[in-house]
Amino acid sequence: MRDILKEIDEKLNEIEEKENVKILHAVESGSRAWGFASPDSDYDVRFVYVRKRDDYLRLDEPRDVIEWQLDEVLDINGWDLKKALKQFARGNATLFEWSGSPIVYRTTPEWKKIAEVSKQYFSEKSAVYHYYGTANGTLHDYLMGETVRYKKYFYALRPLLAAMYIEENHVAPPVLFDELLKMNLPLELRSAIDELLEIKKKTTEKEENPQLPVIREFIETEVTRQKEIADKLEDDHNHDWTALNELFREVVGC
Repeated sequence: MRDILKEIDEKLNEIEEKENVKILHAVESGSRAWGFASPDSDYDVRFVYVRKRDDYLRLDEPRDVIEWQLDEVLDINGWDLKKALKQFARGNATLFEWSGSPIVYRTTPEWKKIAEVSKQYFSEKSAVYHYYGTANGTLHDYLMGETVRYKKYFYALRPLLAAMYIEENHVAPPVLFDELLKMNLPLELRSAIDELLEIKKKTTEKEENPQLPVIREFIETEVTRQKEIADKLEDDHNHDWTALNELFREVVGC
C-alpha cells in the first residue's frame, strides 16, 4: 500500500531543496481536514514558505506561489510568507483555515508566532462573505438538480455552519466539521446530517443520489440569511500593519 504520509514528507523536502526555501507550515486543507473525505478523496497539501532574505530584495521578485503537483492523489501548492501575511491582513478565511487545520504535516516555531499574531487580523465580515459565497456557489452549481453528489452537500453545509459559528462566537471557526456540529442545531437538521454522514462513508466522489429535502431547504434558507448578515456587518479589518511588518522582518532576518 502506498505510504502517503511518507510521500508527502518527501515531496516537502524536495520542494525545500529545489526551490531553496524553508517550509514554515504544511497542512491538509481539503475534505480530509474537514473530516468528510470520500474513499477516493485526494490529499490537498498546502504550505507557507519563506525564501532567503536576499530574494526579498531583488527587483525581479520570484513568484509568490509554488504549484508543485496536481494529480489524482496529490494536490500540493504553497504561498510565500509575504503573500500569506498580506492575506492575513485582508482577513483571508482560507488562510485562517490552513492555520487551524487539524492535520499538520510539519510546522515551526516561526509559524507558532505567525498564527498567534494573525488572530489580530481575523475579520468577521470577510469570513462570513467568504463562507456565504462558497455555499451559494455550491448550491447553484451542484445542488439544483433532482439528483446530486452527496459530497457537494458538505461543501455548502460546512461553510454555512462556519458562518453560524462566527455569528455566535466572533472568532475564526474550527476546521473540523464535527466541531461545528457541536452547535445547537435543529433536531431535524442534525438527524438529516447524521444520516448524510453515514451514506457519505459508502459513496464515491461522483456518485449521484436523490435530493435530501431537509438539507436542501436549510442550505437555501441559510444562504439568504448569511448574505443579509454579511451585508450588515461593519468593516472590521485591522488596518494597522505594524505587527505583521515586524513579524515579516523577524522571520526573514532583516
